[in-house]
Amino acid sequence: MTLSWPLRPQTRSLLLLRPTSLVQAALGSGSVSAPVQERAGAKEGLRTVKDLPKVGFLKLVYRLLVHGYYNRMHELQLYEKALYGGIFRDGLGTVAVNRAELLEEVLRRDDRFPVRGDMSLWKEYRDTKGIGYGPFTEEGERWYRLRSALNRRMLLPKESVLYGPVIRDVVRDFTHRVQVLRESSPTGDMVQDVANELYRFSLEGIASILFETRIGCLEQQIPEGTQEFINSIVQMFSNSPYVIVMPKWSRPLLPYWRRYNAGWEGIFTFAQRLIDRKLEQIERRVDDREQVQGEYLTYLLSNTDMSLQDVYGSVAELLLAGVDTTSNTLTWALHLLSLNPEAQDRLHREVSQIQPDPPAEEITRLPYLKATIKETLRMYPVVPLNARVFSEKDVVIAGYHFPKKTPFTFHHYAISLDEQTFPAPLSFRPERWLRDGRVLPHPFGSIPFGFGVRGCVGRRIAELEMYMALFQLVRLFEIRPDPSVGEVKSLNRTVLVPDRKLNLHFKQRGD
Repeated sequence: MTLSWPLRPQTRSLLLLRPTSLVQAALGSGSVSAPVQERAGAKEGLRTVKDLPKVGFLKLVYRLLVHGYYNRMHELQLYEKALYGGIFRDGLGTVAVNRAELLEEVLRRDDRFPVRGDMSLWKEYRDTKGIGYGPFTEEGERWYRLRSALNRRMLLPKESVLYGPVIRDVVRDFTHRVQVLRESSPTGDMVQDVANELYRFSLEGIASILFETRIGCLEQQIPEGTQEFINSIVQMFSNSPYVIVMPKWSRPLLPYWRRYNAGWEGIFTFAQRLIDRKLEQIERRVDDREQVQGEYLTYLLSNTDMSLQDVYGSVAELLLAGVDTTSNTLTWALHLLSLNPEAQDRLHREVSQIQPDPPAEEITRLPYLKATIKETLRMYPVVPLNARVFSEKDVVIAGYHFPKKTPFTFHHYAISLDEQTFPAPLSFRPERWLRDGRVLPHPFGSIPFGFGVRGCVGRRIAELEMYMALFQLVRLFEIRPDPSVGEVKSLNRTVLVPDRKLNLHFKQRGD
């Protein structure tokens, strides 16, 4: 599909601005153009959703199962974009958007209380167990009130860096674990199953903040239930593509629905056990007439009107998002740096220019470090899809009129690999995010943390963990790939090699 304005070569670099600047950059104007405004205010002569190219449900199922796209969602997005253009109706009945400038049009029209889309699959298990909804499953005004309660010391950069000392301790223990693993390996420098090790690091980090205590994920013998929790996250996500497309009548006949729910069972069992332990500590302090003080979870349990069921739902979602997002992004960052030694050397030069154990604020100001994380998220977005539903109004997008309640789905792989926005999109180039020493914002939101006011509550904490961990790993080690692993591909949310493991060599700097 052609765009409503030309994309000149000099304009492409300007597209690497914040979402609200995409149209301004392309048109050279400080506001949305008059034609766009007029188009949005009139229905006459506009095309409708029925005029869009359409993918039938059976065709989608055929592509997923017969063509094997069920575990190659990134390839399916690129394939369908080539066939149908920047906007079309997908096989699940939503309007698929896979161009940055079209996504911006959608986000400009966001409701006051943005609706993410159909989250019924995430809600069904909660409904059967009586567990409250969290920031990813709640909608409307209830979502707004819940997010306000959860936002304390989580969202703003100046508040998130207060957790710097906690994260620093976790990073220090993780780098020590890397040392032990590499020295005990056959080659003396290899860490096996890097993704799982980073899951353990991420779980220890977010749990230290949410539960105000270390839970021992980085010890040689991890606590009972910890690895089961990590496996439950992988199980839930890996079965999600199947349960999304399978009809309800097939659930008793096929194993995917049972495995999917078993994954949620493991996630909530782990979170509830830690929450209940903290609640018992608070109750003992109250009984002893001690002052109840603490950070995140103590605040939620003793200073808000959230019910215990709401706390279960919200903290479990924050725990899930914090572990999955941080570990996957760091895994891909290390993989990409291992394959691009020039980029790794540049990053090492940057992190070596400051003291070995700097404050969190200083780490978050390193431009090439931040650009490395942004480029990793562009090439391997943790979340392959995001969505919006306009519940209050009709909208006009790309010259099409859509009635309210129309669901939109954003195809992150197709957007982030778009050549017009990102020249040479398959090349790892962190420098594309830098202009005059500044780090440019993401052009279509903070993948994988959501968009605008619908952004993830724990976004700043996850970013801080990524920056601090990558800072120390690159400062201490030269990271190289293991030739025996073979090709590494993206499988929606996890690292996929023949044995589903990624091994990397960590050579001590200075050796």
